[in-house]
Amino acid sequence: MSTAMNESRPEGAPPTSRRQVLKALSGLLLALFVSTLSSTVVSSALPKIIGAVHGSQTQYTWVVTATLLTTTATTPVWGKLADLFSKKTLVQASIAVFVLGAVASGVSQSAGQLIASRALQGVGVGGVQALVQITLAAMIPPRERGRYSGYLSSVTATSTIGGPLLGGVIVDTSWLGWRWCFFVGVPVAAVALFLLQRTLNLPVVRRENVRIDYPGAALIAAGVSVLLIWVSFVDGSFAWASWQSAVMVAGGLSLIAVAVWVESRASEPVVPLDIVRQRTTALAILGSLSVGTAMFGAAVFLSQYFQLSRGHSPTEAGLMTIPMMAGILIASTVAGRLITRTGKIKPFVIVGSGFLTVGFTGLGTIDDRTSMVFLSAAMLCVGMGVGMTLQNFVLAVQNTVPLKDIGAASSTVSFFRSLGGTIGVSVLGAVLARQVHDQVAQGEDVRVAYGDATAHIFLLSAAAAVLAVVAAVLLKPVSLRSSLDLQTPSAAEPAKTAR
Repeated sequence: MSTAMNESRPEGAPPTSRRQVLKALSGLLLALFVSTLSSTVVSSALPKIIGAVHGSQTQYTWVVTATLLTTTATTPVWGKLADLFSKKTLVQASIAVFVLGAVASGVSQSAGQLIASRALQGVGVGGVQALVQITLAAMIPPRERGRYSGYLSSVTATSTIGGPLLGGVIVDTSWLGWRWCFFVGVPVAAVALFLLQRTLNLPVVRRENVRIDYPGAALIAAGVSVLLIWVSFVDGSFAWASWQSAVMVAGGLSLIAVAVWVESRASEPVVPLDIVRQRTTALAILGSLSVGTAMFGAAVFLSQYFQLSRGHSPTEAGLMTIPMMAGILIASTVAGRLITRTGKIKPFVIVGSGFLTVGFTGLGTIDDRTSMVFLSAAMLCVGMGVGMTLQNFVLAVQNTVPLKDIGAASSTVSFFRSLGGTIGVSVLGAVLARQVHDQVAQGEDVRVAYGDATAHIFLLSAAAAVLAVVAAVLLKPVSLRSSLDLQTPSAAEPAKTAR
């Protein structure tokens, strides 16, 4: 008998053995690791990269923002496709797009080429990040999923925060060079493709007369893109209170309003509004926005703080974030096992959101001379907060929807997490730049200015983390179900009689 999962297993059947799940999960986790890593691996290497391709300060920001933007904009589309077509084929397709973008980025000769290649890479990243969660949900019931969600949290957060460390090592190693920040993921992605081909086989549900809501998908992507472009340029290229801001905000919101109208009338909406209106989904979206801001903000700005305010090399800056990575690994693993054992999720997201708030509040008091002991304790708290909330807000939503809608529901929450990260990096970066500029103009030392400005943006991150606490507290206390799909009333009736 093949060790791969049974292709003939009907949709909604009991999950396969843990050994088979772990085999399939190996390829999924590799794909998730390398795709998430690509978003942050360039953060500590960007100064050298932009110098090498003769880019401007605006292009500096866009090397990161382009990937986050296309990741965010395409996530709901990938999720909806997963509800209609083969999840395995879609995962492989998204990895292939990612590889093409990575190779194109690595061979880029100008800043414009690099930004375009990073945008293509982001399309693949959006697919991988959404589809890994969706595929896992198609294999494992929510209660058992707690244990495996811990693996996803560890991989996602470790690759996000470990990216700057790897990027620093690459650019500090003379015989590698900055292009390997992009090439490094290609062989790992190739291994992931091989493993998925061998181990992942899920039943494909054939649905007749399926119509994908392409107009809705295009409107959502366009509306979000306009707003994210505005966030990226505001306070730099033009002021907050300017005609450019007014046009872009009005245009973006108008596109989203039309998208909502189209989605409400579509037979197969990309983002099912009836799911979004549910209390659990709405609160998970709020929490995910906050966690996304925290995770990406910590990854980008801590590395910058250690380099520009404390005078460390890119490699040293990455090593100094190890307490945060340790917090993520420990908290996500322990919380995942306890969730599977107890079937409860609300207590863990409450505690995790609390850790997130406490950690960022601590980071909000730092300067250029703060002791590493205090910094490590604050980073550990942030890491534990991310580890206990990152995947569990998604899990809370997956528990409330039928299997046929698991793709759209999961990708909707992931979409808002990416949106939070994109907006967070752009807005916090703009605030940081303005603070540093003003303080240096007043005669302050650059290192002192960066230390004080970093503390300021982490206080803003702490305020965002409070939203995650509110969302977690307001979640309904539920027990995670032990079946892959929601039980129909007729299926549930015998169990009720037997009690």
